[in-house]
Amino acid sequence: MQEFFFLEGAYLILAGIILLITLFVTTRPFMTKGAVKKGLSSVAIFLAVMIGAHYYITTSRMAEVRAAFEQGKTIICESRMQRKVAQDVRIKKSNDWELQGNNFVSPHYERPFFSARCIVE
Repeated sequence: MQEFFFLEGAYLILAGIILLITLFVTTRPFMTKGAVKKGLSSVAIFLAVMIGAHYYITTSRMAEVRAAFEQGKTIICESRMQRKVAQDVRIKKSNDWELQGNNFVSPHYERPFFSARCIVE
Protein backbone atom coordinates (compact mmCIF):
# COMPACT_ATOMS: atom_id res chain seq x y z
CA MET A 1 0.00 0.00 0.00
CA GLN A 2 2.91 2.33 0.71
CA GLU A 3 4.17 1.77 -2.84
CA PHE A 4 0.75 2.76 -4.21
CA PHE A 5 0.79 6.09 -2.35
CA PHE A 6 4.41 6.70 -3.37
CA LEU A 7 3.71 6.06 -7.06
CA GLU A 8 0.25 7.60 -7.28
CA GLY A 9 0.38 10.32 -4.61
CA ALA A 10 0.48 13.24 -7.04
CA TYR A 11 -2.39 11.78 -9.06
CA LEU A 12 -4.46 11.27 -5.90
CA ILE A 13 -3.98 14.93 -4.98
CA LEU A 14 -4.96 16.00 -8.49
CA ALA A 15 -8.01 13.74 -8.33
CA GLY A 16 -9.03 15.39 -5.06
CA ILE A 17 -8.76 18.82 -6.65
CA ILE A 18 -10.79 17.66 -9.66
CA LEU A 19 -13.48 16.29 -7.33
CA LEU A 20 -13.59 19.62 -5.47
CA ILE A 21 -14.01 21.46 -8.79
CA THR A 22 -16.74 19.01 -9.78
CA LEU A 23 -18.50 19.60 -6.47
CA PHE A 24 -18.30 23.37 -6.95
CA VAL A 25 -19.67 23.26 -10.50
CA THR A 26 -22.47 20.80 -9.76
CA THR A 27 -23.77 22.88 -6.83
CA ARG A 28 -24.32 26.01 -8.95
CA PRO A 29 -27.93 27.18 -9.31
CA PHE A 30 -28.06 26.52 -13.06
CA MET A 31 -27.39 22.79 -12.58
CA THR A 32 -30.30 20.34 -12.42
CA LYS A 33 -31.30 18.42 -9.33
CA GLY A 34 -29.22 15.31 -8.84
CA ALA A 35 -26.23 16.80 -10.69
CA VAL A 36 -24.05 16.61 -7.59
CA LYS A 37 -24.65 12.89 -7.13
CA LYS A 38 -24.30 12.03 -10.83
CA GLY A 39 -21.34 14.34 -11.38
CA LEU A 40 -19.30 13.30 -8.37
CA SER A 41 -19.96 9.59 -8.83
CA SER A 42 -19.12 9.55 -12.55
CA VAL A 43 -15.98 11.67 -12.14
CA ALA A 44 -14.85 9.64 -9.10
CA ILE A 45 -15.31 6.36 -10.95
CA PHE A 46 -13.44 7.69 -13.99
CA LEU A 47 -10.54 8.95 -11.86
CA ALA A 48 -10.35 5.71 -9.87
CA VAL A 49 -10.21 3.63 -13.05
CA MET A 50 -7.53 5.84 -14.58
CA ILE A 51 -5.37 5.90 -11.44
CA GLY A 52 -5.78 2.13 -11.04
CA ALA A 53 -4.81 1.55 -14.67
CA HIS A 54 -1.74 3.79 -14.29
CA TYR A 55 -0.67 1.92 -11.16
CA TYR A 56 -1.12 -1.46 -12.86
CA ILE A 57 0.87 -0.37 -15.93
CA THR A 58 3.65 1.16 -13.82
CA THR A 59 4.05 -1.86 -11.53
CA SER A 60 3.98 -4.21 -14.54
CA ARG A 61 6.77 -2.22 -16.19
CA MET A 62 8.75 -2.24 -12.93
CA ALA A 63 8.47 -6.04 -12.74
CA GLU A 64 9.51 -6.34 -16.39
CA VAL A 65 12.55 -4.08 -15.77
CA ARG A 66 13.52 -6.07 -12.67
CA ALA A 67 13.32 -9.40 -14.53
CA ALA A 68 15.27 -8.08 -17.50
CA PHE A 69 17.98 -6.67 -15.22
CA GLU A 70 18.33 -10.03 -13.46
CA GLN A 71 18.73 -11.69 -16.88
CA GLY A 72 21.57 -9.29 -17.74
CA LYS A 73 19.71 -7.17 -20.28
CA THR A 74 20.35 -3.44 -20.69
CA ILE A 75 17.99 -1.06 -18.92
CA ILE A 76 17.54 2.56 -20.01
CA CYS A 77 16.79 5.04 -17.22
CA GLU A 78 16.03 8.74 -17.39
CA SER A 79 18.87 10.92 -16.13
CA ARG A 80 17.92 14.29 -14.68
CA MET A 81 21.46 15.25 -13.72
CA GLN A 82 22.53 16.54 -17.14
CA ARG A 83 19.88 17.93 -19.45
CA LYS A 84 22.25 18.95 -22.26
CA VAL A 85 24.06 15.79 -23.28
CA ALA A 86 23.33 12.43 -21.68
CA GLN A 87 19.63 12.35 -20.93
CA ASP A 88 19.56 8.62 -20.32
CA VAL A 89 21.71 6.11 -18.51
CA ARG A 90 22.21 2.55 -19.70
CA ILE A 91 22.23 0.17 -16.77
CA LYS A 92 23.56 -3.35 -16.95
CA LYS A 93 24.26 -5.82 -14.16
CA SER A 94 27.74 -6.50 -15.50
CA ASN A 95 28.70 -2.80 -15.14
CA ASP A 96 28.67 -2.69 -11.30
CA TRP A 97 24.95 -1.93 -11.06
CA GLU A 98 22.75 -3.56 -8.47
CA LEU A 99 19.09 -3.41 -7.58
CA GLN A 100 18.33 -2.31 -4.01
CA GLY A 101 14.59 -2.37 -3.47
CA ASN A 102 13.22 -0.50 -6.49
CA ASN A 103 16.36 1.57 -7.08
CA PHE A 104 19.32 0.91 -9.33
CA VAL A 105 22.54 1.96 -7.60
CA SER A 106 26.14 2.06 -8.70
CA PRO A 107 29.34 3.24 -7.01
CA HIS A 108 30.00 5.31 -10.16
CA TYR A 109 26.87 7.48 -9.80
CA GLU A 110 25.89 9.87 -7.03
CA ARG A 111 22.20 9.11 -7.04
CA PRO A 112 20.05 6.02 -7.55
CA PHE A 113 17.63 5.52 -10.43
CA PHE A 114 14.06 4.53 -9.63
CA SER A 115 12.93 1.48 -11.63
CA ALA A 116 9.52 3.04 -12.43
CA ARG A 117 11.36 5.57 -14.62
CA CYS A 118 13.20 2.90 -16.61
CA ILE A 119 12.48 0.68 -19.62
CA VAL A 120 14.10 -2.40 -21.12
CA GLU A 121 16.21 -1.72 -24.20
